[in-house]
Amino acid sequence: MRDLANTPSSTKDPAWMAERAGELAAEAGLVTQVFDPEALAAEGFGGILAVGAGSSRGPRLVTVSYTPADGRTGRHVVVVGKGITFDTGGLSIKPREPMVAMKTDMAGAAVALATVLAAAEAGVGHRVTAVLPLAENHVGAASYRPGDVLTLRGGRTVEVANTDAEGRLVLADALAYADDVLDPDVLIDVATLTGAATLGLGQGHAALYSADAALLAALEAAGATTGERVWHMPLVEDYRPAVRSQVAELRHVPAQSPGGGSITAALFLREFVGERRWAHLDIAGPARSSKDRHEITEGATGFGARLLLEYLETLR
Repeated sequence: MRDLANTPSSTKDPAWMAERAGELAAEAGLVTQVFDPEALAAEGFGGILAVGAGSSRGPRLVTVSYTPADGRTGRHVVVVGKGITFDTGGLSIKPREPMVAMKTDMAGAAVALATVLAAAEAGVGHRVTAVLPLAENHVGAASYRPGDVLTLRGGRTVEVANTDAEGRLVLADALAYADDVLDPDVLIDVATLTGAATLGLGQGHAALYSADAALLAALEAAGATTGERVWHMPLVEDYRPAVRSQVAELRHVPAQSPGGGSITAALFLREFVGERRWAHLDIAGPARSSKDRHEITEGATGFGARLLLEYLETLR
């Protein structure tokens, strides 16, 4: 997983990432499905297509599925991972320094892929599907714009306010697909999503959101066991109007922010999970390390993969 996240984006575009996921899945005997740009258009993935439109290297969506070989059915856990193979910020372009580490902005997708591969290797008794929405958020003649209205998977319309908040658009498409097609018992997304999570919690904790007390407790316990610390954050209902739009059903970044940028991002994602048991892990802080520290090496840390495997192994 760390190797994937540390691979330079000159090599790692969405097609490369999809091919590598397919190779690793095939080695493990898992089933893979890949949506290319034409298939994404046919299936209504308007968020992924918009984010990837500014790049000459088109987007993909990949699913990798594991079913226990011994016939156990267990639960079906779907893990959706943000897969931005490089993030310039698009037309809302990032400053130079914050852009340097953006080859790791697909760490969530790498964690989701590592989770399903590890589940297969460990022989866990639950079905696991990784969903990887992959795009390069670049600047080009076809870039999506602030003020655009997108139609996402399932038909929800979203007003774009900041093209550097692209992660929640690709995740929304993937979450809606998981809810509509994959029928999960548990739906978890993991993403290097917001600077606000890093500002609030630093680099030692991931922000954890869910309204499901049992799921929260299980993920917190898994993190305590693996040493990947999470902090339960509130889904503040008073902030819900911040993701409403006057020209679309939703606005993915608040017009007048109440603060709590990680919270409003989670509230936006919640709009796409239906009635599923759902948790959101914002790993923007702990997904990267600026230096070697204890068992962590400089660069991508792999945060989340051990936690999710521990959760799967203890899920009853």
